[in-house]
Amino acid sequence: MQLGYLSLLALLSDWICFSDAAAPVPFEAAYGHDPAVLIDLFLATNVMSCFFVTDAVQKYGLAKTIKGAGCLMAGGCFMKSGIPFVTGFVPYEWLVAGTIMVGIAQPYFQCTPPLLSAKWFGKSERATATAIALNANQIGIATAFLVGGSMATSTHGIENYFALITILTTVVAAGCAFQFEEKPATPPSSSELQKMSNKEEDPTFFESAKKLFKTKGFGQPLVAFIASISITNVVGAFIAEVMERGGITNQLHVDLAGAGFELSILLGGILVGGYVDRTKEYKRTTLITLALTTFCLIPLGLTEHAIGQEPVLLLIALFGLGISAGPIQPVNAELAVEVSYPCDETAVESTQQIFGNLVSALLVPLAAFAMKRDFELFPKMALESDIRGDVIILCAIAAVTGAIYSTFGTPLKRSLLDCESDGNCETGLDLMVSVRRLEFVGLEELLNSNSDI
Repeated sequence: MQLGYLSLLALLSDWICFSDAAAPVPFEAAYGHDPAVLIDLFLATNVMSCFFVTDAVQKYGLAKTIKGAGCLMAGGCFMKSGIPFVTGFVPYEWLVAGTIMVGIAQPYFQCTPPLLSAKWFGKSERATATAIALNANQIGIATAFLVGGSMATSTHGIENYFALITILTTVVAAGCAFQFEEKPATPPSSSELQKMSNKEEDPTFFESAKKLFKTKGFGQPLVAFIASISITNVVGAFIAEVMERGGITNQLHVDLAGAGFELSILLGGILVGGYVDRTKEYKRTTLITLALTTFCLIPLGLTEHAIGQEPVLLLIALFGLGISAGPIQPVNAELAVEVSYPCDETAVESTQQIFGNLVSALLVPLAAFAMKRDFELFPKMALESDIRGDVIILCAIAAVTGAIYSTFGTPLKRSLLDCESDGNCETGLDLMVSVRRLEFVGLEELLNSNSDI
């Protein structure tokens, strides 16, 4: 139930964010403003709010902050829609205020999945739970374009569209207010029990962030998280241009392809997250998915000659990209928590989200410029094709990330504690390597943090 509420709130927050862009022409005709301005405002507010999530959760607890953020998001929806089916058309200034309110609320759903997973799920379920909650926002983006594309075709349609979102958000926020709980009666893992028994006060976000950057092994999952969120955000932002390269120009088909891409991200997160939960193969899994990401990106940039204008190949590559690139985020959110244990999970995810969103914001205009340039691939050969510059940039990001990530070799502190307490260390290659490295790496730090071991 807790995972369901957090996932629904994350889904709704991104649906609200991209609701203005679902039908840009009718929106601009109704309000006289480009909907992209509201999206930029939303993302900027989101980044600023990420700096305060950790301290708020520490002070008020997970349940109270999630409930408060849900009510704030519902209030933002009422600002955008007015009282559904009663108020009528609201001024643009109300949309701006509502967008800011939702932008403030969203990080409380994006930065807390690892914390919720640690509080409510056992060691063989955490990566899957984090994947579901973190990738639920992708379904929100898909919903925005599928539902908004059909409803928001006129001023009256936009009113009804915003009213629908307001009603759904209010229902979810109300249910969350009554049913969302802080933690179960019994801790789900030995590591969580150990952390709960530690009476030390958690540091502030900025102090935690400084400590994280000094933690051995934190940099690799951070780089992988940034690469994943940047690649999926750029492809999602320019999905129409990508589809056009493969010969798909019908708007409905483009919307369906975009929705399929977002769904494949969630599916990949569940499948790969489940595998990592069973094996603890964080490094090997991430390196394989990065390689598959690079491979699947290439067909998205082909435009002419032998391989370009192939809709079937394009769709296979697009959905393959979602399945391979999407899981990298939740897997490395969990890995960052593993290597930094017992650091605050919310501080870990807030740090990743801040850098991921900032890099994405910088990468989008760069990709927009590069996609106008073609480069020859296999010149004067049977497979001669042109490939767009934006895909070359994304492939380079995936390749460089793989090279950096290959240097990872830090013990999984949280899993080590769980397996020692449970008397079962047969949980995968990465964990075995960590156990063998204990006499060389991190033993003193681990002993200092856990006197029982």
